[in-house]
Amino acid sequence: MRRLFIAGNWKMNKDLAGSVELATALKAEVGDRTDLDIGVFPPYVYVPAVAEALRGSRIIVGAQNLHPEPNGAFTAEIAGPMIRDVGATHVLIGHSERRQLFGETDAGVNAKLKAALGCGLKPIVCVGETLDQRQAGDMEAVVGEQLNGALAALAADPLGDLVVAYEPVWAIGTGVTATPEQAQDAHAFIRGVLADRCGAEFAEATRIQYGGSVKPNNAAELLGQADIDGALVGGASLEADSFLGIIRHKEA
Repeated sequence: MRRLFIAGNWKMNKDLAGSVELATALKAEVGDRTDLDIGVFPPYVYVPAVAEALRGSRIIVGAQNLHPEPNGAFTAEIAGPMIRDVGATHVLIGHSERRQLFGETDAGVNAKLKAALGCGLKPIVCVGETLDQRQAGDMEAVVGEQLNGALAALAADPLGDLVVAYEPVWAIGTGVTATPEQAQDAHAFIRGVLADRCGAEFAEATRIQYGGSVKPNNAAELLGQADIDGALVGGASLEADSFLGIIRHKEA
C-alpha cells in the first residue's frame, strides 16, 4: 500500500526566522508521525537551518530545483551534491513555475532527473497542463509528453523512489481546485503511463501527489481518491495551522 506523502513547497517565501519557526512548529506537532511522509521544500539558502531545526524528526527536507551538472562555471546555480551537503534529501524537478517562467523543457527536466538520481537525491517530478490545454481536451497529450520526456532513457531500476506530482497549472495559486474526479482521472492516466514505460509493479508502487490549491477543507476528499497518494502544497504550507490541517485531514 502506498504511504501518503504531503510536502510543502515554500517557493520564494519566508525569512530565516520564519522558516525556522515554521519547521520547529511542524516538528513539535507531527515530527514523529510514521503513518505518512511529510516534507518541506524551503528556499535554497534556508535548507541548512531548516534541516537543523528538523533534526531528530521524520520530516523530510528538500530543495526546489537543481542544476544538471555536478559543478562548473554556472554562476548562481546549485548542484545536487551541494544540496545534499547542506541537509536536503529530496528535490523538486520541473515545477510548472520553472517551466512557465524560466523556460524549462522536458529535455531539461530529464537531465535534472538523471543528475538527482546520480547524486542520491530523491526526485519529485512535476507535470501538468495549462487552462487552455485543459479546455482543448489536451490534458493527456500534454501530461503524457511531459512525463515521457522526463523519464526518457530511464528504466524502472534507477528511478527508485520517484514521486510524480500532478499540478494542473490552472489550479495553482488561483483558488480553483480540480474536482476530486478530475484529479483522480489525471492521476490514473499518469499511473497508466508509468505502467506502459516501467511495468505495472513499478506504476503501482509509485506515489503520485496532487498539487493545486490544496487546503484543509478539500484535502480529505482529494486524498481519499484511489490514485492520489499525497499533496504538493503551496500557499497553505506557509502557515503551520493550514499545513497541519492538511496533514491531519483524516481527523477532521
